[in-house]
Amino acid sequence: MVLIPILISLFNLVFGIPEAEIVFVGDAMQHTAQLDAARCSDGTFDYSGCFTAVEPFIKAADYAVVNLETPVGPGPWTGYPCFNAPTQYADALADAGFSLILTANNHTLDRRDKGLRATLDHLDSRRIAHTGTYRNVAERDSLVPLIRDINGFKIAFLNYTYGTNGISATQGAVVDYIDRRLISSDIARARLRGAEIVTVCVHWGDEYKLLPNSAQRSLADFLVDSGADLIIGSHPHVIQPFEMRTRPDGTRALVVYSLGNFISNMKTRDTRGGAAVSVTLDRDSNGNARVAHASYRLVFTLAPDATHTNFRLTDETQPLPEPWHTRRQAFLSTALNLLTSHNHHVPHRFF
Repeated sequence: MVLIPILISLFNLVFGIPEAEIVFVGDAMQHTAQLDAARCSDGTFDYSGCFTAVEPFIKAADYAVVNLETPVGPGPWTGYPCFNAPTQYADALADAGFSLILTANNHTLDRRDKGLRATLDHLDSRRIAHTGTYRNVAERDSLVPLIRDINGFKIAFLNYTYGTNGISATQGAVVDYIDRRLISSDIARARLRGAEIVTVCVHWGDEYKLLPNSAQRSLADFLVDSGADLIIGSHPHVIQPFEMRTRPDGTRALVVYSLGNFISNMKTRDTRGGAAVSVTLDRDSNGNARVAHASYRLVFTLAPDATHTNFRLTDETQPLPEPWHTRRQAFLSTALNLLTSHNHHVPHRFF
């Protein structure tokens, strides 16, 4: 099963058929312990080494997307329950190879409108693409949908959240909430503006549940029927299954219910890691862009120890000392059992 997408990619490479690879990862958290580990004596923050083990496959992709689950900007810097991270954290994600940062999630207003705008100001200053939140209505109207040309494929990215922990924007800032009428309109606008592939990233579901709830399944059905090609989920902080669906017209749509955590200080077995889903796009015999195939890898977060002062990610194969080896194996075992049992046509791919 895993060999099939590899063989297809090799065939396309040999015969010059264009492809684009997009990688999606889950929630980039910034808990208090992570802030403490990255804090330097001069008051700055150093995240070097956090993403070294996974940078090769992120940078090898044509485009990489991450959910930034914290505002970034001026201090005070805080972890859960109201996050605020230093700008160096967003810089580290960009330096690791991420092309697009998603900002519509339940923590985006943790520092109210001011924090939302500070986050966008910094991302813009670094020319880091973002979507999901906006300084005002006029800005949203001008920026949605975000469309990128990736290896000749025009791809739209949309981002919505179920809520913002009961906090509302009070000074005109805009957060894209899950609203079927709005999403349908945005998908239609993306098509009118030439998008060949439409990606909808949604912050949804129940935290710590390994299977999607009925609301997720219903919304996924709606998004597929509305023409979304890639539906990428976050928020549960654990991995939930992935489905490659085939519509009646033969086109494919990928549904990822939850990618879990990318990096965090969460400590239960299923929250210590997450998935990175790789999606390959190609063209059919008529030149139409399509979702060719998808696969996933697993990542795991290590906390500081005697040899490392910072949090860092590891892949599935890197040798680890105890107790980290046992903890990673417990995470991998549950994740692989879940995905083997419930995934549809999205195989596991080792590093």
